[in-house]
Amino acid sequence: MCDKDNPLSSMENILHVLIIDDDQRLRILLKRYLSENGFRVSGACSAKEARNLLDFIKPDALILDISMPGEDGLELTNFLRENGNDLLIILLTARGDPEDRIIGLEAGADDYLGKPFEPKELLLRLKSHFRKKSNVSKELKLSPIRLGSMEFDPVLNVLKTKTGLVHLTSGEIDLLRIFASHPNTILSREKIMKQIGLEEIGERAVDVQVTRLRKRIEIDPKCPKYLHTVRGKGYILKPYF
Repeated sequence: MCDKDNPLSSMENILHVLIIDDDQRLRILLKRYLSENGFRVSGACSAKEARNLLDFIKPDALILDISMPGEDGLELTNFLRENGNDLLIILLTARGDPEDRIIGLEAGADDYLGKPFEPKELLLRLKSHFRKKSNVSKELKLSPIRLGSMEFDPVLNVLKTKTGLVHLTSGEIDLLRIFASHPNTILSREKIMKQIGLEEIGERAVDVQVTRLRKRIEIDPKCPKYLHTVRGKGYILKPYF
């Protein structure tokens, strides 16, 4: 293992973050900083090592560098999403082009952070994601919405079917919660973009997130029954209550 700490130590009620980056100095810096701010932190220097760790641990979030030797961060993100892993993924990237960030969202990432960055910015993004997941829907006091045979509970942040739960990423939950709070209402891309924090990428990032969400809630994503595009205006969710 690249890091000397034991990632399997038991620490209840503490959010667990796995940092995957081949830059040892950055891993050490982030592990120290996040640990000092109340997180349990493990580290891996490659996607291969991360895969091995994920057989034994279940972190709440991945901080994942895109550019690594061997399997890169985008490939690992794709692998995790294709296998139903819905944990929070924040990509670290030195690529400033919004198109590269769109590719990250298409792969299934929830957020991105451009290098170089201040550790405090990463801390704030983590706290923001976890805060939205645990508190925002309760404050809104939203009722569950029906999507055919499925039901989305915006308090528990789960999408239920008759046979079980549908795995949703943090980004997909945020987007579905926005629509759940405004059923049968047209929402502009600009409004959605601001609420899910994608202003720096642009409106196309909203289209990417909507495409991902449709794959979860629609029988035929190319012919949506619930989440509709309103040309020139935005999107509208038409649930069955």
